[in-house]
Amino acid sequence: MESKGQQKKSKNKFLKFLTILGPGLTTGAADDDPSGIATYSQTGAQFGYGQLWTALYMLPFMTAVQEACARIGLVTGKGICAVVKAHYSKSVLYAVVGLVVVANTINIGADIGAMASAAQLLFPAPFVVLTLVFTIVILLLEIFTNYKTYSKILKWLSIALLAYPLTLFIVHQPWGTVLRASIVPHFEFSFSFLFIITGVLGTTISPYMFFWEASQEVEEQQAEGRIFHNKPQVSWSHISRMRIDNNFGMLFSEFATWSIIVVGATVLHKSGVTDVKTAADAARALEPLVHSFPNAGFLAKLIFSVGIIGLGLLAVPVLSGSAAYAVCEAFEWKSGLNLKFRRAPAFYSVICIATMIGLLINFIGIDPVKALVYAAVLNGVAAVPLLFLIIRIAGSKEIMGQYKNQWLSNTLLWVTFLAMGAAAVAMFYTIFK
Repeated sequence: MESKGQQKKSKNKFLKFLTILGPGLTTGAADDDPSGIATYSQTGAQFGYGQLWTALYMLPFMTAVQEACARIGLVTGKGICAVVKAHYSKSVLYAVVGLVVVANTINIGADIGAMASAAQLLFPAPFVVLTLVFTIVILLLEIFTNYKTYSKILKWLSIALLAYPLTLFIVHQPWGTVLRASIVPHFEFSFSFLFIITGVLGTTISPYMFFWEASQEVEEQQAEGRIFHNKPQVSWSHISRMRIDNNFGMLFSEFATWSIIVVGATVLHKSGVTDVKTAADAARALEPLVHSFPNAGFLAKLIFSVGIIGLGLLAVPVLSGSAAYAVCEAFEWKSGLNLKFRRAPAFYSVICIATMIGLLINFIGIDPVKALVYAAVLNGVAAVPLLFLIIRIAGSKEIMGQYKNQWLSNTLLWVTFLAMGAAAVAMFYTIFK
């Protein structure tokens, strides 16, 4: 048995580890937003375990991409758009901002609709009322909560990601088949397969994550008073802490992704359910199909639905916030969740406008059901040119100095860029061939 001294030491180490977690953890959790849940559920339902290997193989590439983004924010003390503005042409800058704002706004609408649909499984309230309630709650928290409190709220909401591993172990799994499919890649050259795999790549390696994590690193530095005369005070110990945070966040995210695909394949695909239109549909489909014990179906539905709502409350502010960072950095307007509304009116106005437009997507005839997966595919296409810029910036001696990316990170980034570009091109080829 451990002595009291050893127990205290272990507890202190754990508490120290928790203090390290921040932008990387919330970014990783926000990656599995309702749009991601719907995409991963559709992947499992439509192709069974056929795309399960993507969760394992994407992990090192996702980690490398997000580390590069976090490093840019940490080393330069600026968000990605601010760096692009300083070193590239206005046409490149506006293209970057346009891609992020359009993709994020569609994602916001899809996520709010999915949250309302999931809530209807638990509360018999009208869809319109629920979308309005979620929108108002999110905006109030994002605008009127101070950054220190708000960052803690985001950390706690990331716990909702545990809903999917819990669901995974409620359902009986053919573990031999699951493990084999997790390691051995399977590929089909068809539009449906390439469409979904582009969506999986796009919702895993998403543009909004690039901008959010970089800008959040800047916010953390400002909150800790480590930026003097617009120059961040960076050391290798700061880089090391960022890596721990980022690595844990991405591992946490991909384990949840893997769990969602497994549940979709085991429960839905094997029962002949191959078309999941919303994340709520995936939750509802579990109820009659779980036979472990009498109340397991309701329990699975409850866990799944609460997870969608919790992660939606986390993801929508990340989506609107990253869009606001991009716009404000492009036009040199004050930005930051650490600022009050009166000090950064443009920043919070962009957040409100993006969120409200996203809300309206649910009421003007655009099907939010299809928008979930289509938003992921759009992210997969938009990420390709943005990745090229991130590779150039993170590997630049002029911009990053001694903290620029080294050969291993650059190799992973280039492979990610080529893989996502190839998936997008192959998808379009199957449309027009």
